[in-house]
Amino acid sequence: MSQPSLPRLGFVGAGRIARCLALGFARAGYPVTAIASRTPDSARRLASQIGFCAAYDDLQRVVESADILFLTVPDDSIGTTANTLDFSCHATPARGAWAVVHCSGASPVELLVPARDQGASIGGFHPLYLFSGDLTDVNRIAGCSVTIEAEGALKDDLIALAAALHCHPLSIPPGSRLLYHAAAHYAASFALCSLAENLNLWRKLGFDENDALRAPLPMMACTLETARDRGLANALAGPVSRGDMGVVEKQLSLMEQPGGDHAALFGLMSRRAVALARARATPPAAIDAIGAAVERSLSRTLKGAATGASAE
Repeated sequence: MSQPSLPRLGFVGAGRIARCLALGFARAGYPVTAIASRTPDSARRLASQIGFCAAYDDLQRVVESADILFLTVPDDSIGTTANTLDFSCHATPARGAWAVVHCSGASPVELLVPARDQGASIGGFHPLYLFSGDLTDVNRIAGCSVTIEAEGALKDDLIALAAALHCHPLSIPPGSRLLYHAAAHYAASFALCSLAENLNLWRKLGFDENDALRAPLPMMACTLETARDRGLANALAGPVSRGDMGVVEKQLSLMEQPGGDHAALFGLMSRRAVALARARATPPAAIDAIGAAVERSLSRTLKGAATGASAE
């Protein structure tokens, strides 16, 4: 019995995510047939790296050359692009099915309804990965998760494409992308914001920028590795995890002294640490007292922040 042919893949957009996905799919044996971009030179460079791939100035040519069309354009352009393209060339698809997929984490798949109205399957394919734009992305993406929103044969195709990148497929229900994407900030941008707060406080000790950044990075990397191997609760370290009530109270008080939002942020993060400590098989004996101390500090700092905001 002959194996079904692999779908031809096309990309509208030749930015960071397209460079990684298109090259990764091509290396896995998928025919990446056409690339188009608002910057034609970008499309030509990517097509030349893939080989046997055409670069077009006209987006419509990519539609005609692909069974699965990836829209790797900015979020604000997804709906506009889907409305612009004519999919009538697929009225009698060679492969039996064709699809349009966007790679946004936050935008709804419903932006692709103009394609669905012309007979396409539509879906979302969002890698949980911070793309650098370098060729190293093609190898480094292995092991990451890809969140898929699709149905039927398209879902099967997208799961196979995730596997081709050596990624782990996740399925997301319709209408959930905005919450999913907002939550992911805590593993990316908000992790950097937490690190920036670390640096802001350390500058008060006289550390220069390079030393202040260099110092916590190995600890952060070790924390992530431990969380991966042992789970979040068992990776928790510090005075909350040890039940060290005295240190927690002193640190909460110290954070309240400078004013601003430092104490509120420290208190809210401490509240989350208390929740993780409670999730351990054997929570620290003093965890209830620590939780109460954190709530008292938050009551003071959040009340003060609200009063300051109303005064402004």
